[in-house]
Amino acid sequence: MTAKTAATRARKTSSIFKDAKSFSSFSVNDIEKAREFYGQTLGLKVSELEEGLELNLAGGHTVLLYPKPNHTPASFNVLNFPVKDIEEAVEELTTLGLLLEKYDLPDLKTDKKGVMRGPGMQIAWFKDPAGNILSVIEDDR
Repeated sequence: MTAKTAATRARKTSSIFKDAKSFSSFSVNDIEKAREFYGQTLGLKVSELEEGLELNLAGGHTVLLYPKPNHTPASFNVLNFPVKDIEEAVEELTTLGLLLEKYDLPDLKTDKKGVMRGPGMQIAWFKDPAGNILSVIEDDR
């Protein structure tokens, strides 16, 4: 083992990630349906890459959508959109023909519109064509 390798192993904090440009990614089963949904329905800027689609979001953030033939939808939120007015967001999603998820669980209940209301955040969930879960969030804190 070299001195450099030993020093690297002894280090407790990484120095290579803090300045790395990170991005999120998740799979879809149909790249064309994803392009239509994210680009046309949601109105996001979508770029084509060799690996799949890149969503160019506000604040310079990007998300990579990659095709996966044996795709299994995520059982958790893969993308969250902060909104100023949850009522307006829910109405727009409904007008676009999207169905909001309804939950009636001990720790997670939505109203008839599909909004979880409570002190602090109000959240509504919907799915992309691949079944991945997305949300709109209004935070009044």
